[in-house]
Amino acid sequence: MKTRKTLSNWLTNRYLLILRNEENFAEKTTISFTYAKLILVTFSILLVLMIASLYLSSTLMAKWFDPRHELIVMDRNLVYLADKVDSLENQMRIKDQFITNIQHILIGDVEYRDSAILGNTDKAVDNTIEPISAIDSQFRKEFEKDELSFMTINTSMSEELTGQYFYSPIDGIITTKFNLKEEHYGIDIVSNKNEPVKSIAEGIVIFSDWTQESGNVIIIQHRGNITSVYKHNSALLKKVGNFVTAGQVIAIIGNTGELTTGPHLHFEMWYKGNPVDPEEFISF
Repeated sequence: MKTRKTLSNWLTNRYLLILRNEENFAEKTTISFTYAKLILVTFSILLVLMIASLYLSSTLMAKWFDPRHELIVMDRNLVYLADKVDSLENQMRIKDQFITNIQHILIGDVEYRDSAILGNTDKAVDNTIEPISAIDSQFRKEFEKDELSFMTINTSMSEELTGQYFYSPIDGIITTKFNLKEEHYGIDIVSNKNEPVKSIAEGIVIFSDWTQESGNVIIIQHRGNITSVYKHNSALLKKVGNFVTAGQVIAIIGNTGELTTGPHLHFEMWYKGNPVDPEEFISF
């Protein structure tokens, strides 16, 4: 009687695959297998190929397989660029307002409405000085001078200043020293014609332009709330927004502006909005 074959028997029956040489029928190798093992290996290979294909189609080969890939990439780039533009516009607006403030300070405009310092671009704050009596005016003037002198003495001992090394802006002879009482907030240095003016430390140029009173002026903002001012230059070599390193040439000595009697550099150092004596921190 013939044995009935079942699916289980068909899957578990062992078979032997023999490979022979065609010329001499010499046996080369033999492979033992069952249909169950063959199906399992075939399914595993197909599963691995399918997973690899899905991975490649969504990563390395997405631009060939996914028609939406280019649109997705473009959308991402547009969002990134839009955020970048908004950030740059905000920084430029703040920088422009800050530079405008510096320009008004240099030309002595006391009615300037300073909205940039408060960080509010929608509402301007009116800083117009109201008329006051002669007695109040004299008292305020004396108080401001006393307060300024006190703050200057304190800042001259600040660790932020004494802990830094500053380059000399120019080689020359100091003809006029720092004097708060005479409102001379810097020092005057006489040097050779066409002598280069150098930055005392690394920083960002926040003002670089011509003024009627001080001629060609360049102002650099440094770390630690320190600002350096270079006046009466014949030429300015850096623009607003340029980053400069310590000792880098930024201008050429000159004789521009109204308040000058010959080629020299008027140099000022400011700390937290108050003038300090440069000779206390720089060897000229």
